[in-house]
Amino acid sequence: MSNKVVICGVDTSSLPKLSQSEMSELILKVKKDPESYREEFVFANMRLVLSIVQRFCLKKEQVDDVFQVGVIGLLKSVDNFDTSIGVRFSTYAVPMIIGEIRRFLRDGSALKVTRNLRDVAYKAIVAREQLVKSGVEPSIELIAKEIEESELTVKDALDAIADPVSLYDYAYFDGTDGIELIDQISDPKCSEDVWLENNALERTMNELDDRERMILFLRYFEGKTQMEISEEIGISQAQVSRLEKNALAYMKHEM
Repeated sequence: MSNKVVICGVDTSSLPKLSQSEMSELILKVKKDPESYREEFVFANMRLVLSIVQRFCLKKEQVDDVFQVGVIGLLKSVDNFDTSIGVRFSTYAVPMIIGEIRRFLRDGSALKVTRNLRDVAYKAIVAREQLVKSGVEPSIELIAKEIEESELTVKDALDAIADPVSLYDYAYFDGTDGIELIDQISDPKCSEDVWLENNALERTMNELDDRERMILFLRYFEGKTQMEISEEIGISQAQVSRLEKNALAYMKHEM
């Protein structure tokens, strides 16, 4: 973002620089004749918006949107500023621009998160920035202590406002080949050991005779009792028990 010159079609390197006296004179003109001077005053203060946007850690694709929101905050500041209160326009405008940007970032997320959780997240972000500036490693524990919240709440809040990513985004890319996030996700149910075990189970099941295989299928895949199985296949419960026991012993030996 720091190297970007054009934002929303505005060449930021060509934005005007007015002295404080020139700015004070221009805002008085705006209040007297807004149609003639409002646009000029807003354009003259876009550097202020740019400086505020740079405070936020944004992705490149967010910068244009956030800059536009910041300009909306600037416009509201111009319209509501009271020249009689005796403060600089920038002193009045900065909190309003920041508030507009924070509302946009809070409410414009792809995931809907409760207001309370978002408030905790932004308090945590501010605390983290202050810790970094003071040369302290901003651990979750320290951040939680700073904002008087539990570590779990801080962690959940920061996770909640994190931008969602695709499983097919690159975790590493060297310019020619890369590793996608999906390649780094493991499933304990699909490990090599489980695959080998399932393969051996299938092989030994196929080596049983039809009646033994049927008994095990009904018993362990359909959850039927030995009595239910005996009624279904037409043999005694004692025979079902013996065949089941023999089949399991054989499979255990083979596997």
